[in-house]
Amino acid sequence: MTTTAHPSGQPGSPGQDDAELAEFGYRPELKRTLGNFHTFAAGISYISILTGTFQLFYFGYGSGGPAYWWSWPMVFVGQFMVALCFAELAARYPVAGSVYNWSKKIGNPHLGWLAGWMMLIASIVSISAVALAYQLTLPQISSFFQFVGDGTGTYDVATNAVILAAVLILFTTLVNAFGVKLMARINTAGVFIELIATVVLIVLFAVHITRGPQVVMDTQGTGSGYGAGYLGAFLVASLASAYVMYGFDTAASLGEESLDPSRNAPRAIIRAIVASFVLGGLILLLALMSVSSLKGDKLSTDGLQYVVLDVLGPTAGKAMLWCVLIAVTVCALAVHTAAIRLAFAMARDNNLPASSLLARCSPRFQTPVVPAVVIGILALAILVVNIRQPQIFTVVTSIGIIMIYLAYLGVTGPMLVARLRGRWQPAGDGKFSLGRWGLLVNIVAVVWGAAMTVNLIWPRASVYNAAPPFHWYLKWGAVLFVAVIAGGGYAYYWFVQRHRTGVLAEHALESPAAPTAPLATPAAD
Repeated sequence: MTTTAHPSGQPGSPGQDDAELAEFGYRPELKRTLGNFHTFAAGISYISILTGTFQLFYFGYGSGGPAYWWSWPMVFVGQFMVALCFAELAARYPVAGSVYNWSKKIGNPHLGWLAGWMMLIASIVSISAVALAYQLTLPQISSFFQFVGDGTGTYDVATNAVILAAVLILFTTLVNAFGVKLMARINTAGVFIELIATVVLIVLFAVHITRGPQVVMDTQGTGSGYGAGYLGAFLVASLASAYVMYGFDTAASLGEESLDPSRNAPRAIIRAIVASFVLGGLILLLALMSVSSLKGDKLSTDGLQYVVLDVLGPTAGKAMLWCVLIAVTVCALAVHTAAIRLAFAMARDNNLPASSLLARCSPRFQTPVVPAVVIGILALAILVVNIRQPQIFTVVTSIGIIMIYLAYLGVTGPMLVARLRGRWQPAGDGKFSLGRWGLLVNIVAVVWGAAMTVNLIWPRASVYNAAPPFHWYLKWGAVLFVAVIAGGGYAYYWFVQRHRTGVLAEHALESPAAPTAPLATPAAD
């Protein structure tokens, strides 16, 4: 690692913005065009209030009844601790591929590669999972969008979902290939519409309430099938909230394309998760208070889409569902964008196959084009593999989230070790720092991440194989897939890629200063 002295200059100037980049030995290549709202929009569109809540309400409600709402604040508290750690890291190291570079810097190169690898695969899987949300919304707007059968056949929904999702992935691939400026414009416009629609939806739900907030104490007897009672049902239902509140690190991953990123990225991370918590929590609460009836199976099959149509009527309800569709679109776009930056960051260190191609920036658009295309193709491949699986929504989503939680642990864990050893130094100059609260926040973030990872990956039939056809590999799908990805990927790295690692010459800082000691000593080979 090398470092250069921070140049004097105003915050947001090119020299000041590139100072932290030089510490990694990289030369600036990506075009800095993103402002404060752009970075906030990237973070909040990845979390995407309307996408996550509308995609997974049916699962949470069906598993835990109205009382599943309490998982929303529970998940927020845990993820907020992680977000605070990430905000401190973003102030210190606002570089592309945030999770990968953070883990590498505060841990060691081997751990950094594993965290980056898990995050990269998880991001590709997440693109597919988010794109599948089109199926939950478009056929509700019009039966025209159910191209395969009438939706009642065994494979109608799953196959149609793949077709709709493929269209969205092709769109996100094209937009990202044409540069960050086009992506930012579409993403910002989409987020603006999503935020307005969210506030409008909250108001409309509020004026149609038919019961009080005590509805969130109703379990509807969902704990009867568990040995631990409602706790077992609640832990399953909490996955619906865990599946939503992540991706806030995207604001930092765009650090090399942002102005004054060491100040803007931490704010964007915190604002994104807080706004998502408040707005998403109100939507879920008011939906339960305003729906005409809590009986029947519509809430646990059609989810919030059904509530919107039930409360607002067909005209206003379908108009709102179009807004949900926009939210899904910009969410998929943000996930794809973050994956590209991560692939670029790892390839720049020669840590992926064909790194020189993956790390190449388009001279015209100043953005990595090859990763955009490759990631799009891989996301499409995941859809094709699952084309005849009726349980595609839950399995694909779960696998992606588990790996993201593991990747986050690959950052918060080494950060905690660095704190305990007295090696962590937050950014100075009045930038974001947790101060004396840092150790406590970091401990909670690690404990939360480990506990939720176990809850996510636990091979329960109620999560991974709740409906026929029943196959053991579906129930154990998450464990098997994550083990293969982590074990196989790391074996490839250890025996092949680590011997090639090192900043590619075309991406290296031309005139680095004298090397300094890294934050944490890399583990021996």
